[in-house]
Amino acid sequence: MPTPAASSRIPRLASAAASLALALTALTGCGGTATPADSPTGAADSPTGAAAAAPDRVEPLTPSPTPALPVTVPSADGTSVTITSADRVVPLTGSLSEIVHTLGLGDRVVARDITATFEQAAKLPVVTRAHDVSAESVLSLRPTLVIAETTTGPAEAIGQIRDAGIPLLVVAPAKTLDDVPKRIDTVARALGVKDAGTRLGRRTADRIAAAREHIPAAAAGKKPRVAFLYLRGTASVYLLGGSDSGAASLLEAAGAVDTGKESGLGKDFTPITSEALAAAAPDAILVMSKGLESVGGVDGLVKIPGVAQTPAGMDRRVVSVDDGVLLNYGPRTDQVLTSLISQLYGKA
Repeated sequence: MPTPAASSRIPRLASAAASLALALTALTGCGGTATPADSPTGAADSPTGAAAAAPDRVEPLTPSPTPALPVTVPSADGTSVTITSADRVVPLTGSLSEIVHTLGLGDRVVARDITATFEQAAKLPVVTRAHDVSAESVLSLRPTLVIAETTTGPAEAIGQIRDAGIPLLVVAPAKTLDDVPKRIDTVARALGVKDAGTRLGRRTADRIAAAREHIPAAAAGKKPRVAFLYLRGTASVYLLGGSDSGAASLLEAAGAVDTGKESGLGKDFTPITSEALAAAAPDAILVMSKGLESVGGVDGLVKIPGVAQTPAGMDRRVVSVDDGVLLNYGPRTDQVLTSLISQLYGKA
């Protein structure tokens, strides 16, 4: 959803970029695709991402829990929602869909957002056009619960679903590791499976902690500096992530420094400039895999003004993770961290 062109459009489109980045998390639910780089520095001409060989699937809890309903839960938009049935659930982001499936309730999900691309959700009907919700498509599936995020839109579609009498829970988007247990708990409570949420939260926390144990001890002496770039070459979108991009928490957990945050870029994303990249001087560049593909791979990336002059560009040190899972902050965040760590440190 982002694209800078004329200066008058940049604020609106940079904000849209953040929405897309969050929606794709996901985060948006694809499997991590990062594999250890071939060089000791983590540089790779063709980054592939850590669990590239792993199937793009979520791992549901077993046995599947049975919802205990009705429940009344607070919604992030200031309302309270009473849920009486979880028989037909429509999560409107890939990240939320991933949580519902991983809780063991995937058989109750009747539709998906375009960003839910993991195997268990792939055959479900899509109820979004681009990243806009189609209220008509949602309502045609007779859902008993719709779960959205505060960034889900358009507002008219959300209102239309609510006006039809469908319970609609709004969840705050995730931007840090601290949001992982909160989101799992929120979704689990709404589905009437609070205990399953506790189990999944604990499993996820344990796996994240285990992933972080693979950071080389030597990294503490000189943390790699990483710039997060959002790229959509087909639309000429080249953005630099700031402190609100959602990537900082992941990079810090992987033992790295987010140069956008360090540089004081308070926005989610800003257009890339040679000056900004020179000031950031990243050792590595983090990108989403489809974004990297859209600019022609690493060869195309280093042609973006300013990139080739950075230490990362000169070393061709690029870290690539699937769009759908990178910013999900959910049950597969440990895979993202494993991917980042593998690519950043390689055989070090």
